[in-house]
Amino acid sequence: MSEPLLDQDFIARLERLELVSRKIVSGKLKGERRSRRRGSSTEFADFRPYVPGDDLRFLDWNILGRLDRLFLRVFLEEEDLWLDILVDASESMRWGDPDKFTYARRVAAALGYIGLVQQDRVRVSAFSSRLRPIFGPARGRRQAKRLLEQLESLDVERGEGTHLAPSFERFARTGGRTGIAVVVTDFFDREGVENALRPLVARAATTDVFVFHVLAPQELHPEVAGDLRLVDLEDGEAAEITVSRPLLDAYQRTLDRFRGTIQMRCRSAGMHYVSAPTNVPFDQLLLGYLRRRGLLR
Repeated sequence: MSEPLLDQDFIARLERLELVSRKIVSGKLKGERRSRRRGSSTEFADFRPYVPGDDLRFLDWNILGRLDRLFLRVFLEEEDLWLDILVDASESMRWGDPDKFTYARRVAAALGYIGLVQQDRVRVSAFSSRLRPIFGPARGRRQAKRLLEQLESLDVERGEGTHLAPSFERFARTGGRTGIAVVVTDFFDREGVENALRPLVARAATTDVFVFHVLAPQELHPEVAGDLRLVDLEDGEAAEITVSRPLLDAYQRTLDRFRGTIQMRCRSAGMHYVSAPTNVPFDQLLLGYLRRRGLLR
């Protein structure tokens, strides 16, 4: 039996955290987040003059008695925060030591758990060449067990290459829910990432988008030498190479440009780029780095 994605000690540490969105929240149901809109919850915000048709229950009778004028009490509106998590389930994710796919599912499990405990709306989807829902939308602590079970049973999609654009486009069309979107991927797409990121850029206007770029240490700093036959995990394409110091240096420059392009594109669009090597201790990523970046508090 495989190990659980989150152990009980780590779950206990997650209990004290909550997700933070800097966008205006506009859910239809009342939740645990305060929006900048005015509504009718219990937290007083201000007064405003009465307008015919207003709800008379919110008239301030003390002001009426003192000034003989009608004023309404205005309250901050409490609304839902939506958390969307998109996990790359392409075959290239099932590689590395530590394994990229396990790391990605742990990110999804931890953030999803925090959202459920804090009464946020949580929805999780997997993608490779297409986007498919695997959990939610749901809210509440009672849903946490089902979330963890779904993620623990999730596997990569065999025989399908990575095509980011169709998945991100479908996500961008899922509605105007504001809140937080978390994308966890290695970005290994033969078609490139520039076009793929465009739907996320559009969604970033109303949503705090966090892009977790997951790479294995063997991808960041390969320790190989000699004659090798490399086989693509997704399409089976093979290449015969001779590894030399100049080749490794060229690889490193290409990888740095690849990561830098994604980071620059994310930042210019107001998205948050998170470098997530799988050898970084998971608690350090979640409890340290993401707190400093403002996703958690």
